[in-house]
Amino acid sequence: MTESNVDLAALKAHQRAAWSAGNYAVVGTTFQIVGEHLCEALDLHAGWRVLDVAAGNGNATLAAARRGAEVTSTDYVPALLEAGRRRAAAEGLTVRFQEADAEHLPFADGSFDVVMSTFGVMFAPDQPRAAAELARVCKPGGRIGLASWTPESFIGQLFEMIGAYVPWTAGATPPALWGTEARLAELFGAAAASIQAARRWYRFRYRHPMHFIDIFHDYFGPIKKTFEALDPDQQASFTRDLFELIELRNRSGDATLVMPSEYLEVVIEKRSSEYPPQQR
Repeated sequence: MTESNVDLAALKAHQRAAWSAGNYAVVGTTFQIVGEHLCEALDLHAGWRVLDVAAGNGNATLAAARRGAEVTSTDYVPALLEAGRRRAAAEGLTVRFQEADAEHLPFADGSFDVVMSTFGVMFAPDQPRAAAELARVCKPGGRIGLASWTPESFIGQLFEMIGAYVPWTAGATPPALWGTEARLAELFGAAAASIQAARRWYRFRYRHPMHFIDIFHDYFGPIKKTFEALDPDQQASFTRDLFELIELRNRSGDATLVMPSEYLEVVIEKRSSEYPPQQR
């Protein structure tokens, strides 16, 4: 089944509601190190024009701004942009924040030296369109940087579990496919001079497994909305399954939680010459 077989508008509306629920910034700030590593992988230069797509509360945005880049930070959830704006102000960083949909970026072709996204654009329902937009607004010879959870990662398995409990995901292309080199070749092959990918690990660190579940229940929109959609018995079952998945991956060796989750760090160099346009 492909994107064309799914009601993408309904899926996007559901996702927007999920990401607007809770307070993703509480969880999102813990991923700051991923944005720092991605900027280094991109060999970001001061003065470069950088677009952060589906930026959330601005982890990669801040990392790029700290390196002297001219950053535009976008997301389709205004509350997340506001959280990023407050973080930038606290550090005295100059960043342009703009509400925007990853599938309909309001920028001219070739506007940016670097276009990037950490755990963001991968959730766009129409994956080919989102990829085409990233390539379109990146200048010829520019770079596209991505950090995406792999299908085998904890987060990849978590969203698979959510899909088993909440049927609205049925038929949608799994977001974690952005964490595979094969899918990236499908999405960016026509536009890319090169695609370099490296497997990295982010480690969730919490006081204990139930601390993680409590935090994600309260603040991580997709988990919060999943619990709200289930009856009490289903909530108990979902909690048990989530706890088992966490325990299976916990590497702390004590009562705390240290849980690795794999992601793919990607640097795509856009072709300098013209390439066949992707259908949008």
